[in-house]
Order: sequence, then structure tokens, then C-alpha cells
Amino acid sequence: MGATSSAYDFVVVGSGIAGLSFALRAAQHGKVLVVTKRLSGSGSTNLAQGGIASVLDPADSLDRHVEDTLIAGAGLCRRDRVEILVSNGPDAVRRLVDWGARFTRASASSRARGVPFDLAREGGHTGSRIVHAADGTGREIQRALIDAVRHNANITVRENMLAIDLVTHKHLKSERPPRGSEGGGGAVHGVYALDAEANRVEMFLGASTLLCTGGVGQVYAHTTNDSVSTGDGIAMAYRAGAAVEDMEFMQFHPTAFYNPGKPIYLISEALRGHGGVLRNKSGKPFMEGAHPQKSLAPRDIVARAIDAEMKRTGDPCVYLDMTKLGGRADLRKHFPNIFDHCLAAGIDMSKQWIPVVPAAHFMCGGIQVDSHSATRLENLYAVGETACTGVHGANRLASNSLLEGVVFSERALARILEFSPARPNPRQFRAWDSFRLRPAPETVIYAHSLETIRSTMWHYVGIVRSDFRLARAAEFLHVIGRQIQSDYWSFSMEPNLIELRNLTLCAELIVRSARRRHESRGLHYNVDHPARLPVARHTVLRPPRNAST
Repeated sequence: MGATSSAYDFVVVGSGIAGLSFALRAAQHGKVLVVTKRLSGSGSTNLAQGGIASVLDPADSLDRHVEDTLIAGAGLCRRDRVEILVSNGPDAVRRLVDWGARFTRASASSRARGVPFDLAREGGHTGSRIVHAADGTGREIQRALIDAVRHNANITVRENMLAIDLVTHKHLKSERPPRGSEGGGGAVHGVYALDAEANRVEMFLGASTLLCTGGVGQVYAHTTNDSVSTGDGIAMAYRAGAAVEDMEFMQFHPTAFYNPGKPIYLISEALRGHGGVLRNKSGKPFMEGAHPQKSLAPRDIVARAIDAEMKRTGDPCVYLDMTKLGGRADLRKHFPNIFDHCLAAGIDMSKQWIPVVPAAHFMCGGIQVDSHSATRLENLYAVGETACTGVHGANRLASNSLLEGVVFSERALARILEFSPARPNPRQFRAWDSFRLRPAPETVIYAHSLETIRSTMWHYVGIVRSDFRLARAAEFLHVIGRQIQSDYWSFSMEPNLIELRNLTLCAELIVRSARRRHESRGLHYNVDHPARLPVARHTVLRPPRNAST
């Protein structure tokens, strides 16, 4: 069941905007391996509708974008990193265009005053600065990056691979760990991954390893995330000795299409930026008194307002009204994919309100990294939703995530090139230990455990929390976690078990972080601690020194 691969200069785990943009830049400096579950048609980048935030209008300013981000982040953003993000925005957009991304162009009058693209507006932004490709921006970016990667001879892509654990000094054939690796931390040398088609675990070694596996959306019963978003990078890094930060801040997108029994479909914030109004069943625009920006308030505020309105009325959803905004032709021009999706479900958004509910959407926390996306483990970097770069704080500003993936992947590469680590020698490391060859007697138990975890997280660790609910969630997850660990060490590798192991750990980290925060800030709202503390602090969790991988 075990196999050993040759070493690379860069091992990238994940194939969204962060991983592929890093791979394309890194390929100019060495051999790159991209390990991914699925290259196309999956992941958060592919599903992103709104766009990428960047200051490209002369009437806008970098300072305004910074301040909008800080305000949305509820006092927990790291200002220096927000400034890095925003200042590199225009160059990031240009690089995506160079790689082949085709964004919606501006009108002739806008181009005449120096605005190259049609710029939309989304919640929390004080100006129009969202670069987009109609309402399928992520899909267009993913298409362009995949095409560029496939034509690059220095990049090797391995699909249908499920990352299991990072290769560290614990996996050296010699019993003595390398100098400087004692006491937690140490170095990372690559990743073990299961080839799901061949049912074989392989070891991929690299001078540097980049984790960009996306978020943890599948830990919740209702999520806009793809099925691949199972927290793999966060879990692997934590088991290897990396710290995680601010895991309590899960962003719930306010507007997912409400269609019971069907897969959740995101209704982009750009619709509210276009003028859409949130109403209850009676037609009341309930955001009027909730925030000065009304339906365009930051996501944490809108999601809580919708949750409160649904609880007050007992209705299963609220509604987004687009009926007074230009008519059928205009709406179909601006939002072709969303329009057709709603129409297929029996809703003509030019004439009918769109039923919407909140859904788990984006993890603002993640692996703790510095301003160059370096973790506390040597040669290990994390970018995108997997990482906590500090730019989102307690609540992400809309469309800053795609930007983060491009900007911080480049900063990670700059730091790697500064140190120029050498490729590890494959002969010094142990291939995957294949002693666990006994299959689980009933793999259906994994589906049952996953259902329990997702239901627990949705009902006890959702938009509104309490000390009692968090304590009860911790009890449930502890029991399930012990069962999953027992199965992991008893049975052969199986994709559902690998993902379930990671999701269980991520759920536990979210709950532990939430229980430590005795205030309500941004996305974390606890009815037992409704006030915001005067001093902002980050929640950092470090694994036990002798944690097992």
C-alpha cells in the first residue's frame, strides 16, 4: 500500500487560486508538484461568484479599502497585513489577466477615465471595487489558471489524491530528529497522500511545502462550500505541530438559495450591491433599522439579522427582492448563472423574490502564519482559507479572499526563495507504514458520524452561540473524536475516514476556540457574553508537544 516518490522543489497541496498562482510563479524557480483531490470543477475558487476586490477606480483609494476591511474585521485584523493585501491588489488582478482570466470589461465612458473593468459593489465596501466575470468570477479564474498550469512543463499535477499527514522529522529512518526540531515545531518535508484510484499511499517530498486546501465548510450541515472542503490542511498542520488562530470565526454567508432537499447554491452579495433588498415574508425590509448600510451591511451583521428575523417569525427563510432593478434583460445580463439557477427552480427574479437563508461559507481563522505565510514549522507555508493571515479579523470583507490567495502566495514564494531550502533525500524517510490492512467492517458508520458532527456544529456552534451549547458540542465531539482515532489506527486508509478524521479535529478546534472567547465580536456571537471586550485578542491553540500524527 505504500510507495515513495522523488523529491520536488515545491510541493503544493490544493489547487484553488492560492495553490495554482503559487505553482505558476514557483515554476520559474524549480520543479513543482500539485497534489489535489480534483483539479477542475471543485473547490471554493471555482464556486466564487462575486469577484476579487481591488482599487482600480481613480475615484477610489487604497486607504478606503483598508478602512473598509478593518471595520468589517471588528477590530481583529492585523493592519499591516491588510495594507499589504490592499496595496498589492492592482498587481494581483493584472497577473490574473496575464494568465488568461477574462474579466467583464468596463463601459466606454469608464474606460475613458481609466477604469479597465466593470466594478461591482458588495457588502461592507464604501465604493465599487469588485472585479468580476459576470457572476462566475471564480470559475473563470480557475479555468485560466488550470490552462496555464497544464501548459507549464515544470508543474506536475497529481489528481485524486487525499492528503493524510505531513512528512516531518518523525518520519526519518534514523531515530534521532534533525538538529533544532526538538520541543515541537521542527521541519516539514512533504506530505503522505492516498491515491484514491490505486488505493495506494504515496510520499511526496519537497524542499518547501505549501498548504492551500481551503476551508472547513463541510463541518456544518448547511454550507456553500464544495464537498472537498474538509479542513485537511488545518488538521494536518496542527497534528504536525503548527498553531491555529481564531478558529471560532466561521463566516455564514447571509444569502444561500433556499430550496429544501437540493444542494445549497450561493446567491452572490453582488445582487445586494446591485440594489437588492432583504425582506421578510410580509415584505418588510428588516435591515432598515439593523445597520446604516441596510442590506449591504457586513456579512456578520446581515446573517445575524436574518437569523433573528427567521426566529421571530418562525419562517424558514427570508427574501431578496430584485424586482425593481432594471427588469429581466438587465438582471440576466449581470447575473446570468444565478438568474438561470433561480429560473430552473421556479423563481423569476425579475418578478419574484428570491428565498434565501444563511449557510456556512468561509473560515476566517486557520493555520497561524506570519506576514509571508510561514508557519512555525520550518519549510511549511499556508495560504488562502487554510491560513489565518490576519487580513480578515473577526469577519471577512466580501471578495477579499481571492485577492488574499494571489497576494500571500507570492509573499510565501519570496520568503522561500530567500532561504533556498534543499530538496530532501527520499532514502532518509520511511515510506507509509502499511500495517493497517484490515478494512473497516462497516464504512457506513463514517457517514453516520459525519452527519452527527455536522448537525451538532449547525445547532450548537452556529450563527448564535451560548456557553451551554458550546459545552454540549465539546462533549459530543470528544466522544466521536475518540471513535474516529480508534478507527484510524485500526483500519486501512479509506477516503471517507481520512476526511472525517480531519473534519472532527477542525470541529473540536472551532469549539475550543469559541469557548475561550468570552465576548461577542464579529462572527462569534454568544448570548452569554453579548458585549465586545475593550481589548481585541487572538485565540491561539497549540498542539500538545507529544501529539501523535
